[in-house]
Amino acid sequence: MCKIGMTGMEPKRVFFFGLGATLLGVGAIGIVIPLLPTTPLILASFFCFTKSSQRAEKWISSNRYFGSYIENYRTQQGVPLDVKFKSILFLWAMLIISGYLFKEQSYLLILLPIVGLAVTLHIFLLKTKKSLEDIPETRSEVS
Repeated sequence: MCKIGMTGMEPKRVFFFGLGATLLGVGAIGIVIPLLPTTPLILASFFCFTKSSQRAEKWISSNRYFGSYIENYRTQQGVPLDVKFKSILFLWAMLIISGYLFKEQSYLLILLPIVGLAVTLHIFLLKTKKSLEDIPETRSEVS
């Protein structure tokens, strides 16, 4: 087996770790820049980490910022309603700030609302995760 430097990782694992870290970084930037798709980048990063390092896989899975993306994907339960609401609110706040900062670029004043509407629709159409209060209890009654 070919080892690289002091890391002791195979070239394939080094490649996937580097790609995962890059995707995670861009995904993290996507949290504050609405034009970047956060969720697909975080999920792609998770995939790369599973191919590179158990430690990195565990880290991203348990990370307080990115772990929920992974968990919602794994369980296919959907996105909690409060996360949808906060995401849409944050999206539009960032779009308004971006529009103000770049008001000289008239094409952005057209593009930003279009992107905002598309992303809002996408978030709205995502499956909503049921809260524990919404799940009826199953009780067995004794006759």
